[in-house]
Amino acid sequence: MRKLALNDEILLKIEKPARYIGNEVNSVMKDPEKVSIRFAMCFPDVYEIGMSHLGIQILYDMFNKREDVWCERVYSPWTDLDQIMREQKIPLFALESQDPIKDFDFLGITIQYEMCYTNILQVLDLSGIPMQAADRTWDDPIVIGGGPCTYNPEPLAEFFDLFYMGEGETVYDELLNVYKENKKRGGTRKEFLEMAAEIEGIYVPAFYDVTYKEDGTIESFRPNNPHAKEKIKKQVVMDMTSATYPEKPVVPFIKATQDRVVLEIQRGCIRGCRFCQAGMLYRPTREKDVEVLKDYAYKMLKSTGHEEISLSSLSSSDYSHLRELVTFLIDEFKSQGINISLPSLRIDAFSLDVMGQVQDIRKSSLTFAPEAGSQRMRNVINKGLTVEDIIGGAGQAFDGGWNKVKLYFMLGLPTETEEDMRAIPELADQIARRYYEIPKEQRNGKCQITTSTSFFIPKPFTPFQWARMYTNEEYISRAAIVKHAFNEQLNRKSLKYHWHDAEVTVLEGVFARGDRKTSEVIKEAYRLGCLYDSWSDQFDNDKWMQAFENTGIDIAFYNLRERPLDEVFPWDFIDIGVTKEFLKQEWNHAMNAEVTPNCRMKCSGCGVAKWKGGVCIESKN
Repeated sequence: MRKLALNDEILLKIEKPARYIGNEVNSVMKDPEKVSIRFAMCFPDVYEIGMSHLGIQILYDMFNKREDVWCERVYSPWTDLDQIMREQKIPLFALESQDPIKDFDFLGITIQYEMCYTNILQVLDLSGIPMQAADRTWDDPIVIGGGPCTYNPEPLAEFFDLFYMGEGETVYDELLNVYKENKKRGGTRKEFLEMAAEIEGIYVPAFYDVTYKEDGTIESFRPNNPHAKEKIKKQVVMDMTSATYPEKPVVPFIKATQDRVVLEIQRGCIRGCRFCQAGMLYRPTREKDVEVLKDYAYKMLKSTGHEEISLSSLSSSDYSHLRELVTFLIDEFKSQGINISLPSLRIDAFSLDVMGQVQDIRKSSLTFAPEAGSQRMRNVINKGLTVEDIIGGAGQAFDGGWNKVKLYFMLGLPTETEEDMRAIPELADQIARRYYEIPKEQRNGKCQITTSTSFFIPKPFTPFQWARMYTNEEYISRAAIVKHAFNEQLNRKSLKYHWHDAEVTVLEGVFARGDRKTSEVIKEAYRLGCLYDSWSDQFDNDKWMQAFENTGIDIAFYNLRERPLDEVFPWDFIDIGVTKEFLKQEWNHAMNAEVTPNCRMKCSGCGVAKWKGGVCIESKN
């Protein structure tokens, strides 16, 4: 019988003990004596967040289909258990077997956002794995990183043995086979890393040296090992229909952030928003066959007992079989009490008709993401929305019975002026005005327009990777301008305004574009007690500022300067397919507020692939 790593006394002391006991529906149990590789898959945040992540579900299913691999899961212990584990010297353990992570062959960590970096150190620390990759031996797991933040892995480089660049369905099997081969012949840890470095898409940080200029910018980034490649190519699954996908995803014991069946309908996006990293990283656009999706819907609902289906995509409205799929899901499952969730939709007549069928209009709100208030600013970011599109979509919604709208914008975008900031509440007021044009007797109560602004963060591999950021005080002053302008609007009683935490934005900016030197700040912040930094009730900006002061790392160097176009970036050794020349071209278009058509309208030659007959083809990867 499986023995829990935590005794009853500890489980009674902590919040939500179900986070740590495993044994959920569809979790995989194997005999450790009958597998060659044990792989611990980690999401460095609390269980409820990690269990909502589709990528881990896909890899968990894919690895466990191999008879020679047992993939288990591990998440960051919440602060209550963290303290007990340190006091009682309990090593971090996997959910399935409850065995210590240190005894595994691999620890794979998905890195989804910058503010989980101290949690990565927590996972290593509690596992008893040396934080620095250079200090590890064959007795320690190979620590591998994946996910969007690995497209600038340098702030984390010294903590990881290797990084996987791209989509996990491609070369993981090759990597695991190489590990088995090396282990069988008694090879060393270094020999395995050299074999791994020869696999396309694998980056081993120890095999590269960085030199710096006097001004602190990078002078050179070169391999120091003959097995290491000059360029690391992002791995892409071109055939989404045949790609592995979990028909029996693990069902959490407690309510997760997204407690539902997830159908991934496509990857990539045709839109080309200049601030959006995902839109560049996940090119080219690839669709999954609609008949396969219908089959997955049946199987996953049956295997999980979930009562909701959600479509996963960067832009669901661009899926070419959306109407057929949504109609099928409604006809087939709505009568069974299954809710259909449709995120990432453009608000048009079809979408409103569908949403009217699948949700309670009186209780729900519609979400628009104009991102910028003025047309000039929307052209700068290449959003591809006009004020007529926005007011027209909202108007159709109001005419259909909705009265609640959520609006999302960014502040601090390149070339932003006070006029652009004030345009945000003015647009919100225009939308409210459109509602009150409806005859009173036909309205559905009072109108509620809730507006949120986040602060723009330049990300690697976007046209805005050269942009400057601002100080915490400057961000707050921009939010104050917007708040003051909201109070001046005619329909202000129908308008609400919230803004993102500027202190967190500043830190995200440093680590989004940081180099290897910034790892010192992460280590120091963790030493000072920083943990769960993406949680507002846990975030401690004073400790982070102390960490910067103690290490001598200058925030201004990373955030407050516009980069010259010829600067060497920490991520320039990665080839995502999109060329740097294309990104420069888009940066120049942004500075001139010029719009680039979406991929289906016209191929702009980004370098990843070409559009032909409405399909993305000829990927160079």
